[in-house]
Amino acid sequence: MSTPQLVVHRDKELMAEAAAARLITKIVDAQASRGHASVVLTGGRNGNGLLAALAKAPARDAIDWGRLDLWWGDERYLPEGDPDRNYTQAREALLDSVPLDPARVHPMPASDGPYGADVDAAAASYAAELAKAAGPEDHAEVPEFDVLLLGVGPDTHVASLFPELPAVRETERTVVGVHGAPKPPPTRTSLTLPAIRTAREVWLLAAGEDKAEAVAIALSGAGEVQAPAAGAQGRARTLWLLDSAAAADLPRSMYPPASP
Repeated sequence: MSTPQLVVHRDKELMAEAAAARLITKIVDAQASRGHASVVLTGGRNGNGLLAALAKAPARDAIDWGRLDLWWGDERYLPEGDPDRNYTQAREALLDSVPLDPARVHPMPASDGPYGADVDAAAASYAAELAKAAGPEDHAEVPEFDVLLLGVGPDTHVASLFPELPAVRETERTVVGVHGAPKPPPTRTSLTLPAIRTAREVWLLAAGEDKAEAVAIALSGAGEVQAPAAGAQGRARTLWLLDSAAAADLPRSMYPPASP
């Protein structure tokens, strides 16, 4: 696994714009080298802020949207179209405004879908979809993601992997149903740490003073069961994209400022 790298921006708006520009470059480079790109999206204010910034970026048209595969790191197990679903929010922020190939967009199942209240069956179906998309060159039962985005919660959770809960301890499955999450809604689906760690690059997003303690804990050598963000690492690169407020509890020796 890769050693974490940090980039700290002046504020959350600049962080979102810079992260969007960075993601555009990564997608375009992947498409140029392999013909397609694969990205895992995250929800929350920072994930949606990045997507909104990408929607406004002049360079967004450099992406061949029809050759981009989109997956999700987690989802709230709610009905299709619910405003709290990560997929719904991603559509509003970006997806409805770009010419994606619907066959390449892979939302996690909704609670009013074929699995009803059985979130574990829904998770298993998404794991099967990932496995079907994986090729012989991939490193696990998931396709090789170019970039996997994660928001970092104030409690150090990433995706829907919360400290000490069973999902963060999972070592075999790639997707699990989450029961009793400490923030609403309590029922969710999530990639596991083994699935997250197959990505080429993992980018962790955190902005705001309410994230400062979590960032400091995760980067201080904490264990992944106690601080799930500490276990989120990419094979080639692990990038922490922060604003100055979220980095406030880190020693300045840990990072070079990205902007004044």
